[in-house]
Amino acid sequence: MSSNVATLTDVTASKERTAPVSSRLMSLDLFRGLTIALMILVNDPGDGPAAYWPLKHAAWNGWTPTDLVFPSFVFIVGVAMAFSFTSRLQRGDSRGKLFAHVLWRGLALFALGLFINGFPTRFDPAHLRIYGVLQRIAICYVVTSVLELWTEWRTQLAVAIACLAGYWVLMRHVAVPGYGIPGRDIPLLDPDRNLVAWLDRKLLMGHLYERVRDPEGLLSTIPAVGGCLLGLLTGKWLRSARSGAAKAFGIAIAGAVLIVLGRTWHLWFPINKKLWTSSFVLFTAGIALVCLALCYWLADIKQFRRGWTTPILVFGKNAIAAYVFSEVLASALHAIRVGAGPSLQDYLYTRLFAPWASAANASLAYSLAYVLLCWVVMAILYRRGVFLKV
Repeated sequence: MSSNVATLTDVTASKERTAPVSSRLMSLDLFRGLTIALMILVNDPGDGPAAYWPLKHAAWNGWTPTDLVFPSFVFIVGVAMAFSFTSRLQRGDSRGKLFAHVLWRGLALFALGLFINGFPTRFDPAHLRIYGVLQRIAICYVVTSVLELWTEWRTQLAVAIACLAGYWVLMRHVAVPGYGIPGRDIPLLDPDRNLVAWLDRKLLMGHLYERVRDPEGLLSTIPAVGGCLLGLLTGKWLRSARSGAAKAFGIAIAGAVLIVLGRTWHLWFPINKKLWTSSFVLFTAGIALVCLALCYWLADIKQFRRGWTTPILVFGKNAIAAYVFSEVLASALHAIRVGAGPSLQDYLYTRLFAPWASAANASLAYSLAYVLLCWVVMAILYRRGVFLKV
């Protein structure tokens, strides 16, 4: 498991001339740590239906704060590549060696995602979910790594644009077999009658998260790669010879522009996390840029680091470990039965949280307690200098 996504994404050397900057930004670790904390928070409610709306995914089109978490993580993977691979190449590693390392890590991440999907009682090959969070990260990581190793920023920008524009063409203008052309014969982005869901059913029926579709489906990985590339280009900007203030200002402005573009495109191609639409990628990348600019300004320019940064770095420097631990523990709590009664998770929730608060507040309290438990485990590793790698 990885100490952080920067380690996870040891991708390539920038072809452009860069200033001699640190191979690690505290702001990136902070942003990563906040993202992982939010991911654990929203993934582990005491009572999912009762949770406050910001802690739930949008039902279909539109967005909530929860929908920003996963794309921010993918974006961070890209940002970290501009730093980690440059450092590796400067130490003398060849591109071939780095590519072999990339493939190994990508396969390890994908396998780890499969393990999470099956743990502890769902390893039936006929029904094991193939897609997932780590699987999508693995694919984005490998594809973006190849582009960073053997292309320069103009090509990477062109590929990012092609991913987003091409996905829009596929979803808007290509007929869905058996249903027709979206927007003419069927509603645009119909939940079941869209190209993503159709392809997933053709390839992996019986292995999908939502039975007839999957929020991390194969075709929707195309725009996710575009989001990872936007992160990579951001990392290159941060490695440039510009002043810190210019970098922070540039990132913030770029973020504002992408937010506007994403919201505008939403009128014709709705923001949709489950389909990872191109407007969703632009919008969430814009918000990620603004958040990163704020972290960069506070931690790396103004050096405001005392007191508040360490608790966040506990997650930020062991991000994948924190995520995997939270997922495995949650699965175990759901699998363990208290006698012949409810799961251990339900038992703890109904006994410790539900009696003294409203349903929404009890669910939030459980989520916060769960994040704290995961933090304590990661804090032990942090204090001992243990950063797990894939």
